[in-house]
Amino acid sequence: MNTIVTGLQWGDEGKGKIVDYLTESADVVVRGQGGNNAGHTVIARGTKYVLHLLPSGILWDGKTNVIGNGVVLDPIGLVAEIERLEGQGVAVTPEKLLISDRCHVVLPLHKELDAAREAALGDRRIGTTKRGIGPAYADKVNRNGLRVADLLDEAYFREVLAHRTAEANEILSKFDLPTFDADQQAGEVLAAFTRLKPHVANTIPVLHEAWKAGRTILFEGAQGSLLDIDFGTFPFVTSSNTTAGGSCTGTGLPPTAIRQVIGVCKAYTTRVGAGPFPTADEGLADYLHDLGREFGATTGRARGCGWLDAVLLRHGCMVNGTTGLAVTNLDGLDNYETLRICTAYDIDGVRHELPPADRHAWDRAAPVYEELPGWMSDTTACTAYDQLPENARAYLTRLSELCDTPIQFVGVGPDREQTLVV
Repeated sequence: MNTIVTGLQWGDEGKGKIVDYLTESADVVVRGQGGNNAGHTVIARGTKYVLHLLPSGILWDGKTNVIGNGVVLDPIGLVAEIERLEGQGVAVTPEKLLISDRCHVVLPLHKELDAAREAALGDRRIGTTKRGIGPAYADKVNRNGLRVADLLDEAYFREVLAHRTAEANEILSKFDLPTFDADQQAGEVLAAFTRLKPHVANTIPVLHEAWKAGRTILFEGAQGSLLDIDFGTFPFVTSSNTTAGGSCTGTGLPPTAIRQVIGVCKAYTTRVGAGPFPTADEGLADYLHDLGREFGATTGRARGCGWLDAVLLRHGCMVNGTTGLAVTNLDGLDNYETLRICTAYDIDGVRHELPPADRHAWDRAAPVYEELPGWMSDTTACTAYDQLPENARAYLTRLSELCDTPIQFVGVGPDREQTLVV
C-alpha cells in the first residue's frame, strides 16, 4: 500500500521515526520536497542518526531511496551527510540511493542571499535556517535556476553560474555580506557532484515501474503542513508544498498511486522561527527543555512549545486528506497532572474552528481550551496500546474526535521499538 507520511504541525513532529518504522514493509522510500533545512532524527538499534536530505529508509538494507525532483539539493551538504552516515556504518550506494536529475541545485550563493533577505526584513524576518532554500526555490520559479542535469554539462553550468553570481554579488555587497568568485564556487559544487554523479538518474520511470510492479512506495514529507507555502501560516512558511499534494508534484507519481496518508503530530505543539503560536506555554517549554527535548536537529535551536492545537490539526487533516494519525512524544506529557487541548480560537468574539488566512488575525487569536486529566505515570515501557494508562487513551481519543481522523500509531519514546500500533 503506497503511503504518504506528512507532518500536521510546524515540522519536527517525528516523521523520520514513523517513516523508519514503516520502511520495514516498504520497497521504495522517496522524498519529494524541501532541502537540507529539514532534519529527521531516527534512533535505531540504540544509535542516533540525524538526516537532512537523505530519506529515512537509507538506514535499512534492501530498500531503494529516491530524492525526487521537488527537492532542492545542496550537493556539498549532501556529500557531508553521506560521509557522516557512512562513518556510522551505513552504506550509501547507487543501489540504495537515487537522485533525480530534475532537482534544482542549492548553491553557496543561495545561503548568503538567504541571510541578506533576513537582514533586510529586520523585525519582520521569518526565521529561516539560512540554508538557501527560499532563494533556490525562487530561482526555480523565476526559471533561472540550475538543475542537477545541468551539472552534467560543465561548460554550461559554469556559464550560467557566472551570470547568476554577478547578480547575487550586487545584492550581497549592499548588506556587507561575503561575495563570491564564480570559478571557486563552481569548483566546490562540481567536486561534490563528482561524488554524487553515480546516484543521478531519471527517477520518474523508476518510480512508475515500481508502482506498476506492485512494489510498496513510502513518501516521506519534510517540514509540516503549517509551513506549506499555500496552506501554512503565511508568510512564516517554507518555500515548498509540504502537504500531501507535494509528494505527487515532487516525485512524478500521480494521486492515483496513493492509497493512504498518515499525518504525524506530537501530543503537544512545537515550532521554531518567527510566526504565530497561539497555544505557546513557557512552563511546558521549560519542562521539556529541562528533559533535553525539543532542540532542532538541523540548527540546535530550542523549539517553542505549547499545548495541543486541534484547530491546526483539523486544518492539516483536511488539506492532506489524512486517513490516519501517528501521535508522537506522548511520553513528554507523562508528568503533567492537567492537560489542555485548544479546540477553537476566539478572534474578536467570534469562534473559529479553522485557522484564519488574515495574518493580522493571528495576533488576536485567543485559544479556547478543554482540560483533561493527565496520567502521571511512565508510558515509555508500554509495548501495546492497551497498556497505556486510561487517561492517556482518553486524551488520544479526544484528539482523534477533534480531528475526525483515527489514530494508527502512538510514539512513547524515540526508539524505533517504542511505536505502538493502534
